[in-house]
Amino acid sequence: MFGKQPQSMAHANTSGETVIAQGVRVEGEFRSSGDIMIDGELNGSLETASALHVGESAVIKADVSAKSAVIAGTVIGNILASESLELLASSHVNGDIQTGRISIAAGATINGRITMGKAE
Repeated sequence: MFGKQPQSMAHANTSGETVIAQGVRVEGEFRSSGDIMIDGELNGSLETASALHVGESAVIKADVSAKSAVIAGTVIGNILASESLELLASSHVNGDIQTGRISIAAGATINGRITMGKAE
């Protein structure tokens, strides 16, 4: 009962994914080499060498750097997604975007410049 973890829990702990849940607020410089999922609030800077997923309830006030990103919430700051960026219908971005490939759903809002291609 207490000594053995369920199979799904063990897998989640070894996946390298970091979750900032709804209701959690993080301030400062946030770096990770694994995937990041945010449903809470982050103020400062955010960098991952992997994938970023920003949920509908998330509010990020930071410059963001990721290999790829899917945004459903609010980002106030610049976004660098070296491979790809997907903005879902509920997303709000107030900042400049630089990415290799972008997908923007109807309803997404962007206030800023979009630059396609590799970072210089």
